Amino acid sequence: MNVAVIGGGRMGAGIAQVFLATGAHVTVAEAGERASAAARERIARGLRVAEEKGGLARKDGPGDGGSPAEEALARLVTGPVPAGADLVVEAVPEDAALKVRVLAEAEKAAGPHAVLATNTSSLSVGELAAGLERPERFLGLHFFNPVPVQELVEIVTAPATSAETLARAKEWVAGLGKTGVVIRDSPGFATSRLGVLVGLEAIRMVEEGVASAEDIDRAMVLGYRYPMGPLRLGDLVGLDVRLAIAEYLCERLGPRFEPPELLRRKVAAGELGRKTGRGFYDWD
Repeated sequence: MNVAVIGGGRMGAGIAQVFLATGAHVTVAEAGERASAAARERIARGLRVAEEKGGLARKDGPGDGGSPAEEALARLVTGPVPAGADLVVEAVPEDAALKVRVLAEAEKAAGPHAVLATNTSSLSVGELAAGLERPERFLGLHFFNPVPVQELVEIVTAPATSAETLARAKEWVAGLGKTGVVIRDSPGFATSRLGVLVGLEAIRMVEEGVASAEDIDRAMVLGYRYPMGPLRLGDLVGLDVRLAIAEYLCERLGPRFEPPELLRRKVAAGELGRKTGRGFYDWD
């Protein structure tokens, strides 16, 4: 299988890694040599970690030399979307105009046989399909961070998505060892819609002095068996990303998604979470 991933950041690198682990040939398309090199190193590091944990096996048969991580990395290239791609996954930032442009360019490059997918966590898949010539071959594949260890993938169907495209997507997701849930295109899908509401209410509780971020998170982990509290998760995802999703959902679904002022202040101050070293937690 030939897969192209557009964007080699944390999500794109994770998506590339899990396809490489199944034996696929993967092309990562990035903007410039520096970003391409950083994406390759990110993927190589992830493959090495997977190998150390025993979660990576060779796919080209025994006796060919090289570790499983080296063998997988040999099937990775960086460059433009190839004409022979079976699947193209867009994983660029949550900017609708950027995604529409990137997807239209990818459709032309990959050819008429390719399936295109967006990794958006909240934007309308149907609206992103508006710039495509073959919207029936397009859908959402919403992976979760960190991709190599998260089991769930939301498979989001737009009105034009064909039954064949959906069937192929289900097969690919299952082949990754992940569980797919099929969601009809709707703002925030299922997980972002519910997860953002919980996260926003947790931020309001901090804002109102109800409890500390640590205690709110501890309560949700111990009381509701969350694997991670909503505030720590917000830091991990990025508070700027959380704000953008909340503003989008507020516009589409109403004031229950209105971002708290504390979230706006943190983003304005550059306290975006783990990627900047500070959010609701000190990551340094």
